[in-house]
Amino acid sequence: MLIKGPNYLALFAKSFNWAGFFLPKDTYEECSKLYAFCRVLDDIADADQLLKIKKEKFKEIKETFKEIKYLKKNDLQTYTFERHKVIISDMIVVSELKKIPELVIKDLVDGVESDLREEIKIKTDKELLIYSYRVAGTVGLMMAKILDVNDKRALKGAIDLGIAMQLTNIARDVIEDHKMNRQYIKFDFENIKLTLKLADKFYESAFSSIKKIPMKYRFAIIVARRVYKQIGKEIIKKKDIEKYKKSGKIYVNNFGKIIQTVLSLGDLIKLVFTNIENHQTAEEHDIINSEINLNERI
Repeated sequence: MLIKGPNYLALFAKSFNWAGFFLPKDTYEECSKLYAFCRVLDDIADADQLLKIKKEKFKEIKETFKEIKYLKKNDLQTYTFERHKVIISDMIVVSELKKIPELVIKDLVDGVESDLREEIKIKTDKELLIYSYRVAGTVGLMMAKILDVNDKRALKGAIDLGIAMQLTNIARDVIEDHKMNRQYIKFDFENIKLTLKLADKFYESAFSSIKKIPMKYRFAIIVARRVYKQIGKEIIKKKDIEKYKKSGKIYVNNFGKIIQTVLSLGDLIKLVFTNIENHQTAEEHDIINSEINLNERI
């Protein structure tokens, strides 16, 4: 039972919504339901509220997930659905339909829940990679499942794309995160550039995996990859921390998205002649695997 709700991709995820234009309608709606679930978690973590209240809300979300998960299908017909319960119910239906492992959803929830602290200070590359896997690599993996990807090499590539996008987000949101006592990377332009360099490594590692995505979905992912990667290039153009601070929220405008979409046609052709490569991020995978077994997730 898929319960109709707002188009959360259109409301909040401009880059993904742009790329989603190239997806079949039913697939786009499933992706929107996944994004809505992620948004519910993020909204709690980012809310301007007491930490105790946010933890209580997060606990309620987890309990609601379990409650709806184990309700009999007939019981759902009489279940009283509030907004977040509609979103959770939709996520459960999509996860069961697309065989998304519950362990991956748990990784996502654990990752966002780790932000429920008075102060966050990531000190090592390992912590950064594991956090990025949990809050975004999981989303890449779930998105791949929605797109009917089954090849294990390609599923790891989807994780890489999610991590790449998260590293881009971290590089873009340093000032906003600093205001919330969150330090995922050090607050200087050199570390922002290093983070984007690492993101580029993950973007490149993910590219050949797109070849294993069914053709009807392929172009949308190529566009999303290009548009998001361009955010990093827009950040690099700031050249120093002072210009970065003055720039506000850095994004790719509609004209820039059109350019990246046109360039994505070249990527689509290039992909035809690209062999499936070993992951350039094998070393980073090993670091993540020291705590989280990726093979159990795919």
